[in-house]
Amino acid sequence: MHVCAVPLWVTLLLMQSAPAKLRWHVAAYLAPLLVVAAFVSGDRLAVYAAPDTVAAPAVLKVDGAVPTPLSLTSEDLAKMPRATAQLTADGTTTTYDGVLLYDILVKAGWQFGHGMTGKPMASYLIASGKDGYEVVFALPEIDPQFSGAKVIIADKADGTALPAREQPFRIVAPEDKMHARSIYSLVRLEVVRLRP
Repeated sequence: MHVCAVPLWVTLLLMQSAPAKLRWHVAAYLAPLLVVAAFVSGDRLAVYAAPDTVAAPAVLKVDGAVPTPLSLTSEDLAKMPRATAQLTADGTTTTYDGVLLYDILVKAGWQFGHGMTGKPMASYLIASGKDGYEVVFALPEIDPQFSGAKVIIADKADGTALPAREQPFRIVAPEDKMHARSIYSLVRLEVVRLRP
């Protein structure tokens, strides 16, 4: 967003001294280009131009040792099989709706089941929030043929969008006794394979 601030008295002087016809031409020219959001602060007049670009949709990166790295938006998650999970905190239970972490990793080409035996059993996933907070899941934890923990990548809470501080996505690990791995503001899932 671009801001142009000029002394208020200069603006008024120019408007008064310019012929009326010229003032209308200037206004007609600028009207489609500017979002008129002018305000007076002290002796300055600030005019805010429209933003240069529209904000891009939030993206969840899935990368690392996966065959097919992904950049998933909410629209992408909405097209995948959905799952729900509940978390209770401070006496309040919230129902989260999203996609199983397992299904996201399958979409990224990770081999579970028999493909996990041997060296891949030492593989794990680092989940990162936009504030830099990170948690780890061992991949056998979420494989249905091993532990089968139903970890959800949520984009909705109680049927509506996630609260602003939890967006764009949230991990929900309902089987954890403490919810320290149910991180919000999730932006990246990185698969790490310790034994190539």
